[in-house]
Amino acid sequence: MTSSTTDFLATARRVIEAETAALTMLGASLDDSFGAAVDTILRARGRVIVSGMGKSGHIGRKITATLASTGTPAQFVHPAEASHGDLGMVTRDDVALVLSNSGETPELADIIAHTRRFDIPLIGVASRAQSTLLRQSDVALLLPPAPEACGNGIVPTSSTTMTLALGDALAVALMEHRQFTPEHFRVFHPGGKLGARLARVADLMHRNLPLVSVGTSMGEALITMSRLGFGVLGVTGPDGRLEGIITDGDLRRHLEGLLSLSVEDVMTRKPLTIAPDALAEKAVAMMNARKITSLFVVEPEGSGAAEGLIHIHDCLRAGVA
Repeated sequence: MTSSTTDFLATARRVIEAETAALTMLGASLDDSFGAAVDTILRARGRVIVSGMGKSGHIGRKITATLASTGTPAQFVHPAEASHGDLGMVTRDDVALVLSNSGETPELADIIAHTRRFDIPLIGVASRAQSTLLRQSDVALLLPPAPEACGNGIVPTSSTTMTLALGDALAVALMEHRQFTPEHFRVFHPGGKLGARLARVADLMHRNLPLVSVGTSMGEALITMSRLGFGVLGVTGPDGRLEGIITDGDLRRHLEGLLSLSVEDVMTRKPLTIAPDALAEKAVAMMNARKITSLFVVEPEGSGAAEGLIHIHDCLRAGVA
């Protein structure tokens, strides 16, 4: 390891230690104003309008995205654009969350004035208690006096990390209050690996099902089974309830005289099924555990009729498995 590499590592560790200390200070400094901020957002009938300039603006965009994806409608409004017409996006039903380390960012003047003029609740985040932003705010969230991690105090580092963490804390507090579930989260995250992991069986299942009724001859059953190509066949009773399944394995076990048999002579009774609202990831786990490739989908509290069929290949294509 060269001396320069050693120096780089030392710098990295110093920065991370400084920002860790800043987060510890932030946690210790939180008071009733945090709860007031959460209550203010919960009372709003509209959105959380997040605004900030420069690095605070970048942090604000991330906070906006986190709020919106966890059940709190939010929109970022750039303060400079707000002064040229975008103030029209901020309504009396909204609540404003304005970020500024100094609390004196001149570009924020118009959006702050707009909230005061139209009685729009204002939550300010800054590091100076007597700053214009916090003095004008209905709820003031004061960042503790943690030194910036850059060493000379001029590069936003610890301050932006604290602001980001504070935004996460607000989003999670709101999320928990609203009892936001993984299923809700999936609605806002339909794409990517996360969306795939939260996909429901009903989202992936086939509805054109290979089904025959009890009493059907195996000759006719084989035609139905082959036509849809799932490698499995469901057998239903007179009431439409799924009574059994026939798989390729069942066929091999009954090769001798197969065409002289009826489906109930071959089928596996009380088959393993899964509910339509179950996560597709659970279906994959069940199929892997039983070394099977498909499951019929049956509503546990319903009529017992098959509503769908999910195949391991469907899960693979969706990125679940």
